[in-house]
Amino acid sequence: MTDKGNCTQNRGMNRDTIKYIAMVTMLLNHISFIFLEPGTLLAELFTAVGYFTAPVMCYFLVEGMGYTRSSKKYGQRLLLFAVISELPYCLALTGEKIIGFVGMNMLFTLFLCFLIIRVMREMINPLGKSLALAGLILLSMFCDWAILAPMFTILFVNAGRDDRKLKKAFLTGTLVFGVFNFLGEAGNSSMGINILHTILSMAGPAAAGICILRFYNGRRSEKHRNFSKWFFYWFYPMHLLILGLVRVFLFA
Repeated sequence: MTDKGNCTQNRGMNRDTIKYIAMVTMLLNHISFIFLEPGTLLAELFTAVGYFTAPVMCYFLVEGMGYTRSSKKYGQRLLLFAVISELPYCLALTGEKIIGFVGMNMLFTLFLCFLIIRVMREMINPLGKSLALAGLILLSMFCDWAILAPMFTILFVNAGRDDRKLKKAFLTGTLVFGVFNFLGEAGNSSMGINILHTILSMAGPAAAGICILRFYNGRRSEKHRNFSKWFFYWFYPMHLLILGLVRVFLFA
């Protein structure tokens, strides 16, 4: 047990470092979706890189629920910033108009995932738990990363801190994500192109798993903790607002 702990602490990436990487990959994904021509090499690469972010966010949400001093305040922050982010999200991702409703943003999804964690850890009645989980998963269909983010969350909760189970969780999530992408592109391109697209799309979640399982040392950064905490909340609405304003200026 001690050897395993020492091995983990000697790894090179702390939680904040991985989150900063996830912010960059999310930015690239949104740049691709908003500004780049679909199907081009750069667009495909930026989009695929961005798939690193959601599994990382779900993983640290599950982990964070074990460390937070107040899960109630944690959930309230998620919901507050989900509301703050909705207009920037719609502004950035609206197609040809200045702004229109495009769905609920990823922080709403994470809030649902937060509720999923609470249900899984706190509800005792099996039937009630199953119905609550089904309802939350269905609600995610109105949000970004519908179904998939709740799936990753459930896999991570069930895996706990067991490395073998976590490997299976990332592998299962990556494979299911690939199936979703393959089915979503069916009929839009040839079989060969669709297979290549699917493999490329799976690279992001797979990289997230490798990063956390092989390089994460289980700790936060020792420096600028308060800055990082609030940066991760504010980055989401602010980068969407900036991208949305640029989109309107260029194309509207």
